[in-house]
Amino acid sequence: MTDAADNEEETRGHSLWPIGFAIGVACILIGLVVSWPAVLLGAAITIVSGVLWIREAAGTHGPVDFAAGDALDGGTPSPALAAAEGQHLETHGRAGFLTLATIGLGGVIGAAVTLPSIGFAVLPSFTGEGIETNPVDLGPLENFPEGMFVITTFIGSKDQGEVSRRTAYIRNNGLSAANDPSFTIIYSRCVHLGCPVQPNGPKFEDKMVTYRDVTLTPVQPAGFGCPCHGGAYDTEGNRTAGPPVRSLDRYAFSIVDGNLVLGKHFSVGTVEGTAADAKISRYGQAYPGVHVDGLERWLYPIPVPGA
Repeated sequence: MTDAADNEEETRGHSLWPIGFAIGVACILIGLVVSWPAVLLGAAITIVSGVLWIREAAGTHGPVDFAAGDALDGGTPSPALAAAEGQHLETHGRAGFLTLATIGLGGVIGAAVTLPSIGFAVLPSFTGEGIETNPVDLGPLENFPEGMFVITTFIGSKDQGEVSRRTAYIRNNGLSAANDPSFTIIYSRCVHLGCPVQPNGPKFEDKMVTYRDVTLTPVQPAGFGCPCHGGAYDTEGNRTAGPPVRSLDRYAFSIVDGNLVLGKHFSVGTVEGTAADAKISRYGQAYPGVHVDGLERWLYPIPVPGA
């Protein structure tokens, strides 16, 4: 074999496409944490590099020209034909097997690294993950003055006792346009990382009322704020500043025998309007830090367990 042939084989043996494939996978993983455009860029790099890598591996050995007189059927093959047959066996024998095995192993490793991350990112969009809330009797409607927020603490689970005590900010909105009782019931956990949100306004502790294991303290907030990372919300729970990714979560409610009964916990994208006229974009329960609408809903990374 000539020096030129040796140099050609050596050049073909050092491909850059596997490196591009690895870079693409890394971009996908980083994009799941940073932003979805990086995921798309990584996917494009991975697909292009993978296709070109396979194409290059499959075409390492090109066609061989046979000189006139080479024995094709019977007889003694010429040296050129013998060399071509050896090359054919090498291409589709051990070398071909090792090439395909390398590509296959790379694909398995890439899938093992990428698929769990994608699963953790996408599955929360299809499942209602988070805390469960049993119906809680919060007491007579008279304990909730119309137009005023009440800091309401209650036990979420009788079996767990005080460890399950939670806080909600409840406002009696009066009657809706359909002449039904309307209440705004906001969960007290910040949707950034789950820190406790505080009302920005005076509390009237001298007017605190208790009903069984429920305590109700009137408050007059101008909004709600998170002391941990500066998240800020208006009185409807809409994010106004800071790192939160959506509006504050809420509770459903019902009226039973003149008492306000707390229902299921749910997440909120945005709230348009106020009080009884508010239009709430309601979603399944999601952990703090998880988007519930837009493209981020599908591409956001592993959720943080809620409190």
